[in-house]
Amino acid sequence: MIPRYFNRELSWLKFNARVLQEANDPTVPLIERLRFLGIFSNNLDEFFKVRYAAIQRIYRAGKNATKSLGGISAADLLNEINLTVMEDQMLSFQILNDLENELAKEHIIIVDENEVLKEHEDYLRKYFNEKISPALGVIMIDGKAAFPPLQDGMGYLAVRMTFKDGEVRHALIEKPKHLNRFVVLPDLKDGKQYVLLIDDLIRHRMHYLFSIFEYESIEAHMIKVTLDAQLDIDLDLKKSLLEKIRDSVYDRKDGDPVRFVFDREINKETIDLIMSKLEIDDTDSIIPSGRYHNRRDYLKFPSLGRKDLLYEPLTPLPIKNLVIKGSLLMHIARKDILQYAPYHTFANTTKFLREAALDPNVEDIKITIYRLAEVSQIAGSLINAAKNGKSVTVSIELQARFDEQANINYAELMQEEGIQMIFGVPGLKVHCKACLITRRQEGKLKRYGFISTGNFNEATAGIYTDYTLFTADKKILKEVERVFEFFEVNYKQHRYKHLLVSPTFLRSRIEQMVRREIAFAKAGKKALIRLKLNSFSDYKMIDLFYQASNAGVQIELIIRGICCLIPGVKGMSDNIKAISIVDRYLEHPRVYYFHNGGDTSLYISSADFMQRNLDNRVEIACPIYDEDIKKEILETLDICWNDNVKARIIDEDQSNSYVRNEMPEIRSQYATYAYYQQNIDV
Repeated sequence: MIPRYFNRELSWLKFNARVLQEANDPTVPLIERLRFLGIFSNNLDEFFKVRYAAIQRIYRAGKNATKSLGGISAADLLNEINLTVMEDQMLSFQILNDLENELAKEHIIIVDENEVLKEHEDYLRKYFNEKISPALGVIMIDGKAAFPPLQDGMGYLAVRMTFKDGEVRHALIEKPKHLNRFVVLPDLKDGKQYVLLIDDLIRHRMHYLFSIFEYESIEAHMIKVTLDAQLDIDLDLKKSLLEKIRDSVYDRKDGDPVRFVFDREINKETIDLIMSKLEIDDTDSIIPSGRYHNRRDYLKFPSLGRKDLLYEPLTPLPIKNLVIKGSLLMHIARKDILQYAPYHTFANTTKFLREAALDPNVEDIKITIYRLAEVSQIAGSLINAAKNGKSVTVSIELQARFDEQANINYAELMQEEGIQMIFGVPGLKVHCKACLITRRQEGKLKRYGFISTGNFNEATAGIYTDYTLFTADKKILKEVERVFEFFEVNYKQHRYKHLLVSPTFLRSRIEQMVRREIAFAKAGKKALIRLKLNSFSDYKMIDLFYQASNAGVQIELIIRGICCLIPGVKGMSDNIKAISIVDRYLEHPRVYYFHNGGDTSLYISSADFMQRNLDNRVEIACPIYDEDIKKEILETLDICWNDNVKARIIDEDQSNSYVRNEMPEIRSQYATYAYYQQNIDV
């Protein structure tokens, strides 16, 4: 019997399997395939820190939560996750082995400690002594000393020394995260490039580290622990939210283990000792793995000057009719502008804020921040604005997962510069992406602003696809102002005619538009919904979409990640089709399209169709009123929907099979780039 919903966690694992498909795709450049393997591994680490840990807490609490888990018990779900992960891990190791063989054909040789050439010995000895050895922690774990707390996600080498009299001693070698994981060895002029992982360099120099022991044999195998990343927020009313989040981030290092990964070649006595010290139990994910399982490090595999093994460069394009020089604000005053990064340059966003910071007529800047780049021009421009006498208000989300500490640091820096900081809304995360500035023109105040589907982060803007609408539309910006008023006065509710704002109006307005399409279908008229989302997991919304399907509404879904809706099931979702696209860029924009009897309703948004976005976050969906921009978004959405190279079918089997048809090949990300190339005025 086909269930009514896919389980959220298992659906996410299917998404990560699509990432692994990229690592296994021979049409993807070789070094990029290694990096996809790193993305797969990094994704899995975060999954265990957050989602697996949450299911584990449900299980340990003895809660019967089968409804919220999609009809499966917590115990069965933990087991299913572990089986799926082990299967994917085995495939990932086979892929890594194949990739290393392919690299060898390209004369790139990854050597281990037993394959180090004599010509490299002196270089490695010096490299180890100067860069590696001073950073290593070596901890003896035998005897009465307390077992050290292991850091989340850090790879450790578990060392076993055997002596002539039969005595065995154990140690852990701790490798700090800041160390470069790959050592590119000196060129030997033999046409080959040699690379050594630092794990193997440490193994190669273990005799130096343990020279005080007269052991008979020594071996080292990798282990890694993943900790529960849940933040336990202190309820002390005397503390500010900033202090509470800072303390919680600090305490995260003491989280409970949820996954333990080890080299399957390790001695059983050694692994039993470590597991007993860590108090690993049968609800934790215990995964026997390979020799090197911190494969997220492959995200930073060196390019080695081999452009032929990397994606061809796609230089971000200028926006049609937008001149780099001159005032961006004056251009926006004449016409709305759509930026679609990384096809377009993200520089328009930073230019907007730089101009606002310098323009003597700009009086006020308000912005939401969820994630910033490590070195952020956005933050720099806001600080400059404050120094230039502008009133600057920043709503920063201190609970942006895994960016909490970075946001705390930026918040404190901006506070010191006189910027008014708003630390979210009690009980809600602020996830919307909006900026509003007020400029005095001819004695009157005029608003300018932008609303985006993604973060204001220069680093990820080169990888994530996101829409940003720059506008001076009074109707839209008046309502953006109301959102900022809500941040400052939470009890004051506002009504919105144009924006869809959660947690109060977004869900209900989406439901109204779906029911409107149902009415068109029942009247025998064309009824069509097309969505582009990262995730679709809200059961109430899924049920409404099933109802729409049964009424005859044609529904087309482009879902990158989690999809709990099951498309194409007779009598339940016959009229729903869904695809997922994974390629060189991470598909990130949210777009809602409703045919509306020919009077199209189109929105860009920061919100997925998940309960947390619809009910527990502040989100904005912005209508597109400019007809040229509406046409542009719909045309790029068509390109995406018609992808038959990198699109995978989401169906009841969850097989991740590719969309293949007799139409000319459309690889949507490259076709979108070509679309914008053709639309630039020469």
